[in-house]
Amino acid sequence: MCVACTHTIHRAQHNFGWDRAFPPALTARPGETILFECLDSSGGQLGRDSTLETLAALDFAKVNPVSGPVYVEGAEPGDALKVTIRKFHPSGHGWTANIPGFGLLADQFKEPALHIWSYDTASMAPSAFGPGGRVPLKPFTGTIGVAPAEAGLHSVVPPRRVGGNMDIRDLTAGVTLYLPIEVEGALFSVGDTHAAQGDGEVCGTAIESQMNVELTLDLVKGANLQTPRFTTSEPVTRHLDGAGYEVTTGIGPDLMTGAREALMRMIDLLVAEHGYSPVDAYMLCSVCGDLRISEIVDMPNWVVSFYFPRIVFA
Repeated sequence: MCVACTHTIHRAQHNFGWDRAFPPALTARPGETILFECLDSSGGQLGRDSTLETLAALDFAKVNPVSGPVYVEGAEPGDALKVTIRKFHPSGHGWTANIPGFGLLADQFKEPALHIWSYDTASMAPSAFGPGGRVPLKPFTGTIGVAPAEAGLHSVVPPRRVGGNMDIRDLTAGVTLYLPIEVEGALFSVGDTHAAQGDGEVCGTAIESQMNVELTLDLVKGANLQTPRFTTSEPVTRHLDGAGYEVTTGIGPDLMTGAREALMRMIDLLVAEHGYSPVDAYMLCSVCGDLRISEIVDMPNWVVSFYFPRIVFA
């Protein structure tokens, strides 16, 4: 329950995409705090008792629903919507999947796989991923944005200059996000909540977990942002840093090839040293490992590194 919230957007008030013609679920004044009841990225199709058969039956027309939209009084094109992320109310369960045809190594991992997670909503202690691994949790919202100016229905899958499915794992409690407004009222929506994710979300899913989130919406008049920006209030990797990292690299003239090679070498390392199957190592990398561009100036070769937190096995 949110005692500071002025309004609630219920999870039934959602859409599967972005459209400036969607009727608002709510009209809010700048500065008001709203509780959004969000759905996970499967739209509730995957849950505690899901199996590979459930995954195979997933209706992709109903993925990544976003709760809203909220019409913000006074919001005009050229303004920025200031979104302060206050608090998450986690559900205690989630899922990670390898979905055929999706992910950085989709050509190598062609069979479906599914892991169901359970975690304590009070302590938010690391959640188990066998054999022997425990993943630190850090709730965030993967899809958050406002309506684009271009008319019509737009897919929720790709991110846009007005936000959307950005999957930035640092959009967590305490962060302030600024979104460029393109339509009157902004028409803000949010969804796709996660319990944890690595930078890159390499297999295409993180710990997808239904949560509710408290957000304060405000306006910055005449900001003229070109793309989203955000401000963090504390260190962003403290939950992972405690035992250091194992790091693999990919080096060459193509960043995508380098990213794939760095990830493949980390998967090989986890299989050899910790007994994971390749697909489990792939999913584990997606929920807690980070892809980083380490060097992009010493032509003709660039360096991409994959950082895996050793605290998972501490």
